[in-house]
Amino acid sequence: MWFMRQAGRSLPEYRELRVGSKMLDACLDPHLSSEITLQPVRRHGVDAGIFFSDIVVPLKLAGVDVDIVPGRGPVLGAPIRTAADVAALRPLDPEALAPIAEGVARTVAELGNTPLIGFAGAPFTLAAYLVEGGPSKDHLRARTLMHADPETWDALLTWAAGVTGAFLRAQVLAGASATQLFDSWVGSLAVADYESRVAPYSAMAIGHVKDLGVPVVHFGVGTAELLPSMLAIGADVMGVDDRIPLDEAVRRLGNGVPLQGNINPALLAAPWPVLEAHVLDVIRRGRPARSHVLNLGHGVPPETDPDVLTRIVELAHSPVPESVHG
Repeated sequence: MWFMRQAGRSLPEYRELRVGSKMLDACLDPHLSSEITLQPVRRHGVDAGIFFSDIVVPLKLAGVDVDIVPGRGPVLGAPIRTAADVAALRPLDPEALAPIAEGVARTVAELGNTPLIGFAGAPFTLAAYLVEGGPSKDHLRARTLMHADPETWDALLTWAAGVTGAFLRAQVLAGASATQLFDSWVGSLAVADYESRVAPYSAMAIGHVKDLGVPVVHFGVGTAELLPSMLAIGADVMGVDDRIPLDEAVRRLGNGVPLQGNINPALLAAPWPVLEAHVLDVIRRGRPARSHVLNLGHGVPPETDPDVLTRIVELAHSPVPESVHG
């Protein structure tokens, strides 16, 4: 098992290390990104590291004016909404990825036999930030562009797929053992829109690492209705959020699909007996799947007690009660 957002604000050692440095600066400093990635592996004993980064890092490296504003999230200097805006976007220079490759290589060298998972945002989520100019509750401008100007939409997502694909490939070539494509906002889409106007570009993104033979985890938020379509882009493991039980995900996907998920992050602050029962229930419901990577149904909230995460790992690594097998 591992935790999405296991590296970051829930750890006091992370907060201490980050004093005086901005988020994107930390992501682009190989020493910092490596050390932050390693912190939860040392503390929790998880089975994998996830490279410390952010979905907008490849946008920054491609020259997009973007910053992460504390308390708000990624904010662009100017949104990308017209054909001219998209045409002005530059391809990602492979040399710009050097700090990412170095950070991954440093981390892999320190991890030894513990695998490292690479990470990138999916084209739709990148496009949503680009078009909205920052975080949005409904991504209405992005969804409108999708239908109102399909040619510009195609150009924008083709660019985003190339940028995120190059970002993933750099991490794998530097030593990452697997990758996760994270689609934060794709749950706002209808199935038909996802399949016709988004899925081809997600497939294009992971196509950048398909020849490298590493597993690809595909995860989105609010995606219960999209799971079969998301699997169809070529993913090897389907991440499942906490809105749908794993046994229902198995029913929708078939029992030949490895799953990742789906402890409810809201229960991390519950009394231990409540959380323990929930974790064991998640494990039980994941039994019919081909295999199950225990994880959260989304990221670790920053106010989480890190000792609780360590305790979940210890529970996961202990002999499973007989009742869970049934």
